[in-house]
Amino acid sequence: MTAGSSPRGTRSTAVLAAIAALGGLLIIAGLWSVDVLGQDLANRLAPPSWSHPLGTDQLGRDVLTRLIGGIRWSIGVTAIALIGCAVLGVALGLTAGYRAGWTAQVMLSGIDLLVSIPAVVFGLILAAILRPGLPALVLAILLVGWTTFARLTYQLTVREAGKLYVEAALALGAGPGRILLRHILPNVARPLIAHCCVQFANVLLALAGLSFLGLGAQPPTPEWGAMLAEGRRYLYTAPWLVLAPGAAIVLVAAVITVLGRVLQQRWATDRT
Repeated sequence: MTAGSSPRGTRSTAVLAAIAALGGLLIIAGLWSVDVLGQDLANRLAPPSWSHPLGTDQLGRDVLTRLIGGIRWSIGVTAIALIGCAVLGVALGLTAGYRAGWTAQVMLSGIDLLVSIPAVVFGLILAAILRPGLPALVLAILLVGWTTFARLTYQLTVREAGKLYVEAALALGAGPGRILLRHILPNVARPLIAHCCVQFANVLLALAGLSFLGLGAQPPTPEWGAMLAEGRRYLYTAPWLVLAPGAAIVLVAAVITVLGRVLQQRWATDRT
């Protein structure tokens, strides 16, 4: 290791690079104004070339253009679903961890019940009720995804609730809401943020998988899971239709997971 460098500095650089890369992807997707639905039937299933770096699909649409346009659907919808899971799970976990007793038992029993049911089952039920689409997809993820945040928040809150700063806040007359939001939540935020990054990959893969099954985004929406489903029929004649969205899903999931692991390690190091 060279002088002046440290594992913590290397991890910080990796975190900043990952955040910058994902931020750049979202900015590109937001500014991307090319028509992702434009068809060119005379140029259908064209292999990768200078004019079409990732080839074209069965309707002559540029795969790279659709891949970039799909960022707002795949990453954006994943972020929305993850935020919903985090808000609901953290709120329930804080409440159950602080109140304990029957409140905690009810929440933990509900978690045990929900984690035994795959998200695809909720997706099928909601697709039948609301019809297939992104709203049903997000709701299906929300019904299952909050459980990991609730369980982790509960464990962290139970640990923090017995510390001296909480007893001091109680002695000064602080109410439960103030103690949870102003004292306990800031002290459990770091592991929750790291967990959020790790769960991002799980939510992204779940959304892509449900879309692949036809329960999420519907054609011609350029969502990566839906693009995989459309391209699987041409796996042997036009493999780029599957490789491009598949590589995008794997790459983004890997980057966010590494970011989460780095944050978890850094938090564990700071504690020691």
